[in-house]
Amino acid sequence: MRELIILGTASQVPTRTRNHNGYFLRWDEDCFLFDPGEGTQRQMTLAGVAATDLTRLCVTHFHGDHCFGLPGVFSRLALDQVTGPVHCHFPGSGAALFDRLCWTWPEFRGQVLREEPAFGERTVLATAPASGFGRLEAIRLSHGVDSYGYRLTEPDGRRMLPERLAEAGVHGPQISELQREGRIEVGARVVTLEEVSAPRPGQVFAFVMDTRLCQGVYDLAANADMLVIESTFLSSEAALAAEHGHLTARQAATVAEECGVRTLVLTHFSQRYTDPAQFEREAREVYSGELYVAEDLMRIPFPKRATD
Repeated sequence: MRELIILGTASQVPTRTRNHNGYFLRWDEDCFLFDPGEGTQRQMTLAGVAATDLTRLCVTHFHGDHCFGLPGVFSRLALDQVTGPVHCHFPGSGAALFDRLCWTWPEFRGQVLREEPAFGERTVLATAPASGFGRLEAIRLSHGVDSYGYRLTEPDGRRMLPERLAEAGVHGPQISELQREGRIEVGARVVTLEEVSAPRPGQVFAFVMDTRLCQGVYDLAANADMLVIESTFLSSEAALAAEHGHLTARQAATVAEECGVRTLVLTHFSQRYTDPAQFEREAREVYSGELYVAEDLMRIPFPKRATD
């Protein structure tokens, strides 16, 4: 199952209806927790998210609304006797801050956590087949402190075509053997995988938090099936957004439209706004795909493959 669970959607200051950030992505056998802000442990409980499911933790930067939930999450992992490994990704320049946020559990940290920080303009954090899920990379963004977005890319595969399988006389366990070996003998002939299947591009998930417009935003969003992106301000305050290293809803939606994003999730809203419909209206002026204005505890199914 692939699903995004929204744990929190506020920016600097939480509100009565919006917790600090937190985003839980189920991706088949792996579960990613992005930017756990204060209160994330409680939000996980309300959302029915088990700490024992967590396999990777990704922090974009070390501002409080994106990382002050780490001590609670680590405490929950230790309490629930998670054996891991839990891979932890964060800006390398913030290693000392990460250390302070998890110093209470030295034995647990050594046994369970795998600290794999990001450096430079782009860091490849995991690749298939070792990772199982595909490729995970961190790309630098433009904010007041070192900040990275994350891009998860499934390897390309092939989609089996039932009518061609039937024509070739391939059925039952032979299908799995063909997928594994690439070719099998059926009677007097050899059937290749290419004959009975079609290319299936891997799916892409992109996560973009605190940043002004920069090349990294476009690199992360390119052809993503789902883009989760901050839209802290509306266009009426574009100058303020740029000054503080943030995006407007229009900017986020324009990036999504230009980059061919299929599903856009807007989040990280300033506490000055009380009407979420404002963000939807502004985004809809420039974006034509599937759009969600995130709400706490919202569950968003990952879009089906474009070829399905």
